[in-house]
Amino acid sequence: MAQSFQQYLETHQSENLEQLKEFLKIPSISALSEHKGDVLKAAEWLRDELTRIGLEHVQVLETKGNPVVYGDWLHAENKPTVLIYGHYDVQPVDPLNLWETPPFDPEVRDGKIYARGASDDKGQVFMHIKALEALFQTDGKLPVNVKIIFEGEEEIGSPNLPIFLQSHKEMLQADVLVISDTDMLDKGKPSICYGLRGLTGLQIDVKGANSDLHSGSFGGGVQNPAHALVEILASFHDSEGRILVEGFYDKVEEITEEEKKAIAQVPSDDEKIRQELGVPELFGEPGYSFYERTSYRPTLEINGMYSGFQGEGIKTVLPNTATAKITCRLVPNQDPAEIFQLLVKHIENHKPKGVTVQITPFDQGSPFLTPFDHPAIQSAGRACEKVYGTKVAYTRSGGSIPIVADFNETLNIPVVLLGFALASENFHAPNEHFHLENFYKGMETLCHYWYDLAESL
Repeated sequence: MAQSFQQYLETHQSENLEQLKEFLKIPSISALSEHKGDVLKAAEWLRDELTRIGLEHVQVLETKGNPVVYGDWLHAENKPTVLIYGHYDVQPVDPLNLWETPPFDPEVRDGKIYARGASDDKGQVFMHIKALEALFQTDGKLPVNVKIIFEGEEEIGSPNLPIFLQSHKEMLQADVLVISDTDMLDKGKPSICYGLRGLTGLQIDVKGANSDLHSGSFGGGVQNPAHALVEILASFHDSEGRILVEGFYDKVEEITEEEKKAIAQVPSDDEKIRQELGVPELFGEPGYSFYERTSYRPTLEINGMYSGFQGEGIKTVLPNTATAKITCRLVPNQDPAEIFQLLVKHIENHKPKGVTVQITPFDQGSPFLTPFDHPAIQSAGRACEKVYGTKVAYTRSGGSIPIVADFNETLNIPVVLLGFALASENFHAPNEHFHLENFYKGMETLCHYWYDLAESL
């Protein structure tokens, strides 16, 4: 009897773990120029692995920054083509003194592997490689056509990926994009993310007099930029948290009945959240739960403010400038550039007398949504349920991953966010780790997914 992919994966657990350690040892920190050689080394390591397991046309493709690794296998006749995306670059390790073990010397403790990149995203990238290897080794082929794209700049905002996608549009065409760079609800509780919020940000600089002024000599006679900024900021919301920017909600769609049913499957304990945060009560747009407010509804938040004297004691001045940083999380149908213009108009209409206001745009990213009843989404759910033995949750994330929207807009294909990390695994922080249970179960899930997807799309 031929060996199953489950048996193959179980037999090769130790070998797979040692190979993962080898990958994690490469300090591929994209933010630090001194690690540029290490980033290239990681790309070449992936190239060699993809070639070894049996993918074709494997290449390390240059960009203006760090390279993209590509490979494919396109021999599944009349079957869908899957594009798998991940990233091999990692975050810096600071503060180093808080790491219990060296960040690039992987160590297994208590069923977890500790290293920078363990969960974000090397561990999840590696799972895809080993799942494909298991299928090649047990069936001699893949149930679907596969294209791989692994980039080395995700941790610095993927500056060169949109251009790469445009210039390689034909090469990357597929029926579905699968990304494993998100997290599960909790240990043993898989989830499929089918939507992400978009983002638009700006800085407001309010200027008054040409220097700070003595409050005894000029207070009450000259506009205070700090007062003016507070007035502008206060105009953004009503007392219950609803956004007052004209036109802000015009294109926001209400949550459907089907989505409400999906929301009901997501565990949420508002009182527990309140206690963990240490706040007297939760707050937000009326008529929505905490989870709905943080995943399905748009927001406008003040991220930082600065004006005047910040030292010990008091200094009786009127500051000549005041600054605030603002970001909005956006939901499907909201355009980041359009929302930015609505904010500019609102600020201009609510600018107090006696000051000038400068508005500077920051990052923008479009929201993304694949309907949760899409066959590729439901297929992923069935694969998770088969391995984890529990009902999967279909979720939207409150965060933003701009590259997802770039893929969606350029290639016009559905996106499935099938992650196996846990929010508690310290990605971007000291002592990043990855639960080995999910490492092993994730590979098995992916194998089931490709078989199910072959019949679903």
